[in-house]
Amino acid sequence: MTDSRRAARPIVETDDYRIVMAGDSAVVAEFEPRIDPAVNDRVLAVAAAIRSAALPGVRDVVTTYRSVGIYFDPLVTSLEGLIETMACAPDRPIEGSASAPAPLEVPVRYGGAGGPDLAAVAAFGGCTQADVIALHSGVVYRVYMLGFVPGFAYMGNVDDRIAAPRRSTPRVRVPTGSVGIAGGQTGIYPAETPGGWNLIGWTDLKPFDVERGDPFLFKPGDRVRFVPV
Repeated sequence: MTDSRRAARPIVETDDYRIVMAGDSAVVAEFEPRIDPAVNDRVLAVAAAIRSAALPGVRDVVTTYRSVGIYFDPLVTSLEGLIETMACAPDRPIEGSASAPAPLEVPVRYGGAGGPDLAAVAAFGGCTQADVIALHSGVVYRVYMLGFVPGFAYMGNVDDRIAAPRRSTPRVRVPTGSVGIAGGQTGIYPAETPGGWNLIGWTDLKPFDVERGDPFLFKPGDRVRFVPV
């Protein structure tokens, strides 16, 4: 959150969230600054309410771990209607959330050339490489948000014992399909890019593929399990 955002005067403010303007064509709902499923559920509830309301002039809805930004055309969109919809949404159940689908399984080849940092993560945790694999694959992760590059899903929460921080020196090239850990987060690189996460494995699953009907494999709120192969 930028200093200018921090200084913005809230339009709506309660004990646990606030709504602020971000310029003349964007408005942001901000919740507690922590990585938590309950907080993220409220973010997704606001996003779902805005999308279902189909308000004229709304251009985009962007969610993060704990906030949602609504981009709109100020000449078309009713700001009052937009704010009212956002303010009523945080505690509204997300349609279909009671019957969550089974986790999406991601096959992973841990270690070796595709996971060059597996030993370093084991050293961080004071455990064996097999322990790292068991701990990483033994959790059903939540997709909190997408960002960085198209299709990169930020998932959590990684077990504290293997939540190694980002590398002090990022790699210039991280291969597509690399599975990494950075603190309490894990994710899959959908394209060859620079990156500083600890690489513990590799998958041939494609998080982003323009040849698919829906290029994005993961959506915020999805559940994911990594499966050793």
